Amino acid sequence: MKFTVKDQLQRSVILKERPQRIVSLVPSQTELIVDLGLEVALLGVTKFCVHPTHLLKDKTIVGGTKQVHFDRIKALNPDVILCNKEENTEAMVSELETIAPVHISDVGNLEDALALITMYGELFKVEDKAKVLVTKIKAKQHELDAYLNGVPSRSAAYFIWKKPWMVAASQTFIDAMLRCNHFENVFSHSTRYPEITLADLKKRHPEIILLSSEPYPFQPKHVQSLQAQFPNSKVLIVDGEAFSWYGSRLLKAFDYFKMLHQDHLS
Repeated sequence: MKFTVKDQLQRSVILKERPQRIVSLVPSQTELIVDLGLEVALLGVTKFCVHPTHLLKDKTIVGGTKQVHFDRIKALNPDVILCNKEENTEAMVSELETIAPVHISDVGNLEDALALITMYGELFKVEDKAKVLVTKIKAKQHELDAYLNGVPSRSAAYFIWKKPWMVAASQTFIDAMLRCNHFENVFSHSTRYPEITLADLKKRHPEIILLSSEPYPFQPKHVQSLQAQFPNSKVLIVDGEAFSWYGSRLLKAFDYFKMLHQDHLS
């Protein structure tokens, strides 16, 4: 019997039955599907779905997040394909919808992330596991809030790319995670992921400069170079997955944030 669900874009997604065959084209959502106990139903993933590590060996790799092999996805005969507004393209989604129903997430903050977990719980009939996961993530968030209680906010810039320099600005999940860490994004006047120059950065005098481990693989040499140019700022390489992956990764992210403050920012 067919039934209809809403995704996070408020699109109506019509399913023939409760999904038993899943293709996920978003790394953080792939990890979430596994942690909700649905690994057996997960058939296809992207080459960037690196958690848990054995997936790339056990599952069919259907491409990346921007380009996929539609023939491989079609051969898997999925009941549903999981996408994300930011990670995947409209053109991809249009083609994918000729293969199977497509459920699209839109995660800009922690509330959206928790809503997606709940949504997946209902979609895949694993409500209890979803509720437990949401409860645990909220507890981790409260632990970080308590630890940072009374800690003043500090201005920060978060780099995701070099050549050209690109930062995370407002209307991003990264920006929301910066706020959770009591960081004030010096590029909050911009949206998404703008290209900037180091001259732009100097005008904003950030107290902290964060270099993400992904998607650009920043190295210690980049820390040294920027530290020399910005002697009044603290320059650090940080775990990009902690700041940009939502879903079950948040359990580890809040522990990481606490460690980051304890070890490097206290």
